[in-house]
Amino acid sequence: MEGTYKIEIVSPEKIIFSDENIQQVILPSYEGEMGILKDHIPVILFLRPGIIKILKSSENVDSFFVQDGIIEFYNNNLTVLSSKIINIKNLNKESIDQLIIATEKILKNEKLSDNNRYLANHKINILQSLNYN
Repeated sequence: MEGTYKIEIVSPEKIIFSDENIQQVILPSYEGEMGILKDHIPVILFLRPGIIKILKSSENVDSFFVQDGIIEFYNNNLTVLSSKIINIKNLNKESIDQLIIATEKILKNEKLSDNNRYLANHKINILQSLNYN
């Protein structure tokens, strides 16, 4: 298919997702939301908590909640490495609430750095937005 490239989402245990006909991926990087199309310049990015949107076509979108990770795009191959990534299809209200509660417990730590406090609050905001959809 013209205008497409390959993606693999990998955790330490297994390949979470793999497809060779991707039109665009939108990633939550520290620099902001970033879209990757075919023939994008090579890049390595760190991911912040957020939603990865994988567009196979205008009607076919897969979404993943990622807590952290790193991506590499090179030679029309996108690799996402994360130990904490969940397919949105596998999240329900109870699992989202559990993730929010666990993150709120982390926020109670008075020795938490400003950066980690920001990330935890951002993660809660993302999870709450999923809870309302």
